[in-house]
Amino acid sequence: METSNIIFYIFGAITVLSTLYIVLTKNILYAAFALILTFIGVAGIFIFLGAEFIAVTQILVYVGGILILLVFGIMLTNRLSEKKVVSPSYNKLFGFVIAGGLFVLLIKGILQANFSALGWINQETSSPSGIREFGMTLMTDYVLAFEIIGLLLLLALIGAVRIAGNTRKEAEDAI
Repeated sequence: METSNIIFYIFGAITVLSTLYIVLTKNILYAAFALILTFIGVAGIFIFLGAEFIAVTQILVYVGGILILLVFGIMLTNRLSEKKVVSPSYNKLFGFVIAGGLFVLLIKGILQANFSALGWINQETSSPSGIREFGMTLMTDYVLAFEIIGLLLLLALIGAVRIAGNTRKEAEDAI
């Protein structure tokens, strides 16, 4: 077995195991730390797919921004309420149903799309070939990853607003 295959399987195992830990743990802070490993594993897989830009963007945006915001929100919430933040078990079933539905919907849409029939794909423009090729690759080959990144950014924003709202309300109640 080649070294690159071994490294690919290591990244895949890191991603799968850390994702399972996120699903099975009740401690939200530990789940957030495991999410760091998941993002790093997915970024490694993107590198093996030849999408280095998406891998670096994922690490910078998710690990460097959103996940740190989530960890600070959890730590601040723990400090104000003096209670451990744990996830109720019914959230897992609800999360599986929503995630499965979104996954099926995205896969169905991508498989039914006929990207080669779109007229603007085959048109030549005066833009530099590197930018055009990057845009074409991002919107055809990696459209699923691009859409999932958009959904995750939206969910992170909603979560940050909710955490900030709960924190402010708890701080006002404490006074």
